[in-house]
Amino acid sequence: MLKFLSVRDFVIVSSLELDFSSGFTALTGETGAGKSILIGALSLALGERGDAAMVRNGCERAEIAAEFDIAALPHLQTWLAEQDLAGDEDVCLLRRVLDAGGRSRGFINGRSATLQQLREAGEQLLDIHGQHAHQSLLRPDMQRMLLDGYAGMMKEAGNVATLYRDWQALHRRRISLSENVEAVAAERELLQFQRDELHGLSFNAAEWDETQADHARLAHAASLLETAAFGIEILGESDTACLAQLNALTARLRDGMAHDASLGNTLQMLESAQAELQEAVYALRHYQQRLDNDPQRMHELEQRIQSVMDAARKYRVAPEHLDEALQRIESRLAELGGDADLAELARQEQAAQHSYLEAAQKLSAGRKRAAGKLAREITAAMQTLAMQGGSFAVALPPLAEGNACGLETVEFQVAANPGVPARSLARVASGGELSRISLAIQVATSRIASVPTLIFDEVDSGIGGRVAEIVGRLLKQLGRDYQVLCVTHLPQVAAAADHQWQVNKVVENGVTLSRIAVLDNEQRIEEVARMLGGVKLTETTRKHAAEMLGMAA
Repeated sequence: MLKFLSVRDFVIVSSLELDFSSGFTALTGETGAGKSILIGALSLALGERGDAAMVRNGCERAEIAAEFDIAALPHLQTWLAEQDLAGDEDVCLLRRVLDAGGRSRGFINGRSATLQQLREAGEQLLDIHGQHAHQSLLRPDMQRMLLDGYAGMMKEAGNVATLYRDWQALHRRRISLSENVEAVAAERELLQFQRDELHGLSFNAAEWDETQADHARLAHAASLLETAAFGIEILGESDTACLAQLNALTARLRDGMAHDASLGNTLQMLESAQAELQEAVYALRHYQQRLDNDPQRMHELEQRIQSVMDAARKYRVAPEHLDEALQRIESRLAELGGDADLAELARQEQAAQHSYLEAAQKLSAGRKRAAGKLAREITAAMQTLAMQGGSFAVALPPLAEGNACGLETVEFQVAANPGVPARSLARVASGGELSRISLAIQVATSRIASVPTLIFDEVDSGIGGRVAEIVGRLLKQLGRDYQVLCVTHLPQVAAAADHQWQVNKVVENGVTLSRIAVLDNEQRIEEVARMLGGVKLTETTRKHAAEMLGMAA
């Protein structure tokens, strides 16, 4: 819901800050005081086109900021996150700056935003009903959603959309395959050859590492054997072998210890080295015995390496990625399927179409039942809203093949007077009539509406007396579930409000300015009395105003 509005240098508003409450709020004031300026400012914040004339005379720019509580709007929160426009938790701040040259900038939660983004956010936050924009009820998709919600078939409508997309996906795939049968067959044959070739290679990454290691060892077998023999000789087999000399030295040190025990530490270190060297000789002899200098094995390894390298070049991958190449080939073969798969795909498509049509027909039946009931309910409401003899209808023009929305479109139609043919709601000429029809629709569908804030401008145009009282009651009824604001000049409507604001026009230093005051109970009595009476207020008029407010409360 709308929580706060700040307006700076807009038309005849110098500075205005308003905190909003839930329920029904009425905006009243003398004609020309600027009651509709508030709606104009909100419209600008929600992405409406602006021009330089909206900037207060003599000022550089106009600025409007509107803060909304979006805790109950998860879809908007998701949209803001997707657009990288999320702000503080459960808060959406829209801001619009319009300079005297006509250029404007928009912001959502402090980040620069396009007018389209402002509009998309605004459509989920607030609806303005009257002679102004943001009338989502005129959009065909909103009319369809309202009817489906009224019928209690939103889930069914979503299922129909899913089934339609599934059907169309299978249809496109079948058409693509059938139009390219020869090309698909050729591609399949090539892929099958490549798959068989790679399967025949029996490539394994671990085996490949082992093969390379074996090849490197065999390729240098002679040099490695020579190195091992040299090591054995110099350590233990030559006349001057390390071990022989070390043995002689340790023997002398043992003799020396009889005269100097401090040689014990040196002897201990040399004996440790002697043991290590002996182990090294044993290790070299073992290595020498197991080292295989087999030319036949070398030839086999070279052939294996050559086969793997040839395959890697052919499939344009590194040898270690041949497994991945085989997986890609098998995946593509699974996508193409076989000749029998085309027939199976056609069967799946037919089954998907049948499922869609079955679900869409049930949705159509539900829409048809709800359309008549909704039309009767809104027609009845029109009779109480100074549109006697008018009627409302919900037309369901069929679609030849259906779409994601079902087998028909949904169009709200209105005949404002008896004997006049019904026309699309979007073509209703009178703004006052459109406002009252919108009010009737909102009341009838209030349990499923998703926009939390509703603003009505001139819903009381051309009415009075009993009808005005009915309009007031309807707006109060809406205020139980939504935040409702209404610009009105009728005391019956103002008296029904939970809150009342008074708009005044004042002249300061020769400059005309608009002010808004939040009225307490005594001030409301005076304002309603002014709306009831003329230039001079009497105690009788005030008593009547107090009675109206008391009855409405």
